Amino acid sequence: MESVPRFSLRSLSQRSREELVFYIFILPWLIGLVLFTAGPTLGMLGLSFTDWRISFDDLNFIGLDNYAKLAADPIFWTSIGNTFYIVAGRVVFGTAFALLLAVLLNQKVPGIPFFRAVYYLPSVTAGVAVALVWIWIFNPRLGILNYGLKLIGIQGPQWIYSSQWVKPSLILMGLFQVGPNMIILLAGLQGIPKELYEAAEIDGAGNWGKFRNVTLPMLSPVLFFVIIISVVGSFQNFTEIRVMTEGGPGESSNVLIWYLWENAFIFLQLGVAAAVAWIMFVILMALTGLQFRLGRRWVFYEV
Repeated sequence: MESVPRFSLRSLSQRSREELVFYIFILPWLIGLVLFTAGPTLGMLGLSFTDWRISFDDLNFIGLDNYAKLAADPIFWTSIGNTFYIVAGRVVFGTAFALLLAVLLNQKVPGIPFFRAVYYLPSVTAGVAVALVWIWIFNPRLGILNYGLKLIGIQGPQWIYSSQWVKPSLILMGLFQVGPNMIILLAGLQGIPKELYEAAEIDGAGNWGKFRNVTLPMLSPVLFFVIIISVVGSFQNFTEIRVMTEGGPGESSNVLIWYLWENAFIFLQLGVAAAVAWIMFVILMALTGLQFRLGRRWVFYEV
């Protein structure tokens, strides 16, 4: 009777053993990904084709009716427009402001660690606490922002209480939450070889020339990463909408994430909310793909 060969790690090649150990170590993560991310995501896709309203007795397959309902809802299209407005403003101005801070905080002057901590601090503060502070800042009568404008002879607007100014207000608020992006860009700046700046100086380049011809090209992969995570993060900014505006005034700050929340937890239309979530997913995937395509033109990687 032939004996069954026993499995032994020693019988594997070095590469195979390394691969096996790798998969053993990431197995808990893979299990979590399937159970808590991929599984619920696919479940939500199925849910978007139903009219589920909490009770399983109401779980009926209705095909594409939820998507048709969204297409016919003007508030849904308003929320898409508001979302793109706020996302574009936060990504453009937030990235530029984070880059400016990173360049300033990359200087070798006394007290730089203190200022780095100060600019990063708002990012680790609880979102609700930050939103409450900004409610006071944006107060038209008692807020410090309008008070400062009044000192220089400017009549401040109504900010978050105005349908015209609420979206610019949220963009302005986002400028003070760029701490993580600032840290990432600062790390990228510190990774640029000093020899490149020295070579640029020998060629007669000034500060602007060095920034345009050395800093930006070498920093472009980091900028590309910051832009992508900024787009994704801006789509998910829910706390300030919930605490500060609740989608108002009117529907002027009703963004997709708030529209989703309303349908899920106020109107109890979980099928509609699932459809909105998948539409957001598709939009983000399309935007990310577009960024990767455009990134080939301006992102430079070291060979």
